Amino acid sequence: MNNSETILSLLKTTKPFHLLPESVHRSLVDLMTKLTFSKEVLIYRQGITDMEGVDLIYTGTYETFFLDSTENKRSIEIHHNPYCFGGISVLLNRTKALKSVMVQKGTIIYRLPRKDFIELCHVNEDFFHFFTNSFGRKMLDDEFSHFVKSPASFEESYYAADQLYSRKIDNIIYKDIVSIASDRPIFEAARKMSQHKVSCIFITEGEQIVGYATDITLRDNVISNQINPNEHIGTVMDNPIISISNHAFLYEAVLMMFRTKTRYLLVEKEGKYVGFLSRNRLLSEQGQSPLVFIQSVKLAESLTELQEKWNNVPEIINQLLGRGVNAEIANQVITTIADTIAIKVIEKVIQEIGEPPAKFVFMVTGSEGRKEQTLKTDQDNAIIYEDKANEQRELVRNYFLSFANRVSDYLNTIGFAYCTGGYMASNSEWTHSLSHWKQNYKSWIEETIPEHAMKFSTFFDCRRLYGDQGIIDQLKLFLNEELQKPNERFFLFIAKNALQYEPPLTFFNAIKTQTIGASEVLDIKKAMTPIVDLVRVYALKNRIYEENTGERLKRLVALEIFNQSQYEELYQSYYYLMALRLKNQANEIMSMKLNPDNYIRIASLTKIEKATLKEIFKTISNFQLGIRFKFTNNLLG
Repeated sequence: MNNSETILSLLKTTKPFHLLPESVHRSLVDLMTKLTFSKEVLIYRQGITDMEGVDLIYTGTYETFFLDSTENKRSIEIHHNPYCFGGISVLLNRTKALKSVMVQKGTIIYRLPRKDFIELCHVNEDFFHFFTNSFGRKMLDDEFSHFVKSPASFEESYYAADQLYSRKIDNIIYKDIVSIASDRPIFEAARKMSQHKVSCIFITEGEQIVGYATDITLRDNVISNQINPNEHIGTVMDNPIISISNHAFLYEAVLMMFRTKTRYLLVEKEGKYVGFLSRNRLLSEQGQSPLVFIQSVKLAESLTELQEKWNNVPEIINQLLGRGVNAEIANQVITTIADTIAIKVIEKVIQEIGEPPAKFVFMVTGSEGRKEQTLKTDQDNAIIYEDKANEQRELVRNYFLSFANRVSDYLNTIGFAYCTGGYMASNSEWTHSLSHWKQNYKSWIEETIPEHAMKFSTFFDCRRLYGDQGIIDQLKLFLNEELQKPNERFFLFIAKNALQYEPPLTFFNAIKTQTIGASEVLDIKKAMTPIVDLVRVYALKNRIYEENTGERLKRLVALEIFNQSQYEELYQSYYYLMALRLKNQANEIMSMKLNPDNYIRIASLTKIEKATLKEIFKTISNFQLGIRFKFTNNLLG
């Protein structure tokens, strides 16, 4: 057996390397270094020796142990082939050896460098969690936990996220709910707030919470309007009530607060409200967390300030990804910042040109609608306004077109480029009444031509950014009714639209590239598009209205359209590609001082990244085969 075959055999039999596909195994062969020990020697000392990588035992023995205060060995373990040592130390102990190791004479090991090991952890969640789960099991052992006591916290380790991204709401102390009946007087509510030392009181009708009042409520709704304090608190309360599950992560709570503009979130546990969170407290606990930056965006006033804020986003995203934060979270952070900026712009324009003459909703579409914005982003938006009497139609339309043009110009100034395809509210084609928009969707479904399939896909990925949620709810209700009608031809065209981008793999499983300048590059956006498209097809077929690709996948699993394994394959593939895309764009902006694009130079990819990409593209091909058969009844196209 030659050296390459020896390493391949070792990788296939050693946990957790056995979880990786063979193409990744082959990419690791040249990265492994063979070490032979000719005598018995202490090669690692706990808490002192830096781990250069992880060791896979080929022959011989590793004796691992803790040295107590008198240099006696404790918690002794003997390890033979197959065994991997060092993963927990690299990941959870700031790369210092967690235990001491005495190696037996004649032992042969193969070492994978630390940076390549960490990259594998980024690539494969099951591989990564093997080590974190192993550490958790070991900590149940009294002797092990005695010596470890307080290891470097997960949040401070080399491959780790902020507590904000790893802690759940149930693991923090939230405030008890202070409430009062809606028919009690305002002064009594204020007195109760003072007694309990809270700035928010919840209003109830029977057992149900129907609203809330804060210090700001009393100032703006009571004092400034000279309301009699004997009036019922229910007449001046704020709503709607916004709640979040106790199982949600802290970052989700912060993002929800910014998206809904609420300062207070009720915590829901097993169908009951058990407490509440305030935005100020959450943010103050996070110190220098990137999400605190969003608060500063909300306080910015001028276009110049907003432009400066947007220019800081690449550094924040680079910081998040460097800590091992999932690309899905990075997307949400970018989207929340972009949303906050756009809302500031909309409010500025309304202040400049006056209040709108009709109810309306400013909606975002495409990647922004899916909450999957990257650092190379353009404008994708539209306006729907309520139907008005004939004599008012021209006035209303002229207002919103003027409004849309000004919003679009300001966003372009800040750094959100005009959409080259014209999918913007400033294009008169995409600013219309609700009845007109209903007709748009109806014609796209019934008149099945390729152009309509593309338009439908773009505008199916829509969500409210500003304005009347009721308008977009009416549109989605109408769409739900239309999608229940017999329309197999429509789904055929939507499926074919989803199959127009093929994964960039040659017949011989090499990555297809294109040449730009002197570089061979991969268009990462086109490589990701098939996943977005195929998940959208299944979402449409099953009338799933979550906008985000990850959220759609979760719903498809809940409905048993996909099994857990299929979900994990697609989810991990999509967000691995997204992380690669975001890192590349951040590097172009920060290091290369270039405008970001979606091209990744093949020469810049490591062997592990290339092997992982090939596996991802195979996964996408298999799912496309499923769509081709299910929706077109034709395996060949």
